Amino acid sequence: MLRTIVWFIYFWVSLVLLLPSLLRVKILDKSGNIAKRDEVVNRKVKKWAKSVLVLSGCEVNVIGEENVPEDGSVLFVSNHQGNFDIPILLTYIQKPKAFLAKSELKKLPMINKWMKYLNCIFLDRKNPRESIKAINNGVEILKEGYSLVVFPEGTRSKDGKLGEFKSGSLKLATKSGVPIVPVTIKGSNKIMEKGSLIIRPAKVEIIISPPIEVNDNQSKDTKELTEVARKAICENL
Repeated sequence: MLRTIVWFIYFWVSLVLLLPSLLRVKILDKSGNIAKRDEVVNRKVKKWAKSVLVLSGCEVNVIGEENVPEDGSVLFVSNHQGNFDIPILLTYIQKPKAFLAKSELKKLPMINKWMKYLNCIFLDRKNPRESIKAINNGVEILKEGYSLVVFPEGTRSKDGKLGEFKSGSLKLATKSGVPIVPVTIKGSNKIMEKGSLIIRPAKVEIIISPPIEVNDNQSKDTKELTEVARKAICENL
């Protein structure tokens, strides 16, 4: 319980201490210095994400980092085990990335600003029209050279088992033409179990599979592509 209390205090205090950096990012953005803005955002966010992971007591092992293409944007397709998946991927996959995230995260003060400058896309799962708009915005982000992470299950797993994938998010790859990089997360659900706020140390493994190239035949139907990505993740669980 003490770890949990300390963690939550640090979580919010550290975000407050980052406000001067957030102001700098805002100034860089308004001045049009996008390259410097992106460099500051990625560096600060990664450092912050790593600090909250260290405080949680979790240990993370990464396998297959060499499978991440060095050049160009990619669509990371990952299973979703827990609340710590985003900071884990921010910290331990070196390629800068944003997330296709649920719209509820827009309500979190300070976090929502950092997510905005990371180029995260907020998805309202209850509004089909807004969902289509979010996917189209994500396609543009990928075409601009930014990488994205999606969790096709749509929600966190209760027991760590892989759920069914919603194929809609894979349109991000078929419409942009970027490769898909499957990512398997194992053990993150043990850090903070679904329905609980208690934080416990855990061992987490990230397995990055070889990229899946998108061909013209998959541009209209993402069902097969979704199954290929899901199988790659499932085999590593």
